[in-house]
Amino acid sequence: QVQLVESGGGLVQPGGSLRLSCAASGFTFSSYFMSWYRQAPGKERELVAGITSDRARTNYADSVKDRFTISRDKNIVNLHMNSLKPEDTAVYYCNAVGRGTKYWGQGTQVTVSS
Repeated sequence: QVQLVESGGGLVQPGGSLRLSCAASGFTFSSYFMSWYRQAPGKERELVAGITSDRARTNYADSVKDRFTISRDKNIVNLHMNSLKPEDTAVYYCNAVGRGTKYWGQGTQVTVSS
């Protein structure tokens, strides 16, 4: 059974930091491209960051470059978020793509507010 379980969301003040984690199971994690998406109320889901299966390359949305860092190890993919802004408020989803399949986690809420 494939599972992507996100954790680490919560309420944080502007300028603060959070680390999101996604624990993967039920598929060959090392063969999949992993990414984080987010969806704010009334907006479409957007790609935040991605990392290749061999960790050689990463990509980021322009809005989070130099503030967010994606990493992966064993069966976990992390998203380190610094200098958070109110516009980063959204539900964040973990995503796995590979071998002709795509999987999604259930999402974790991040709220940036004073």
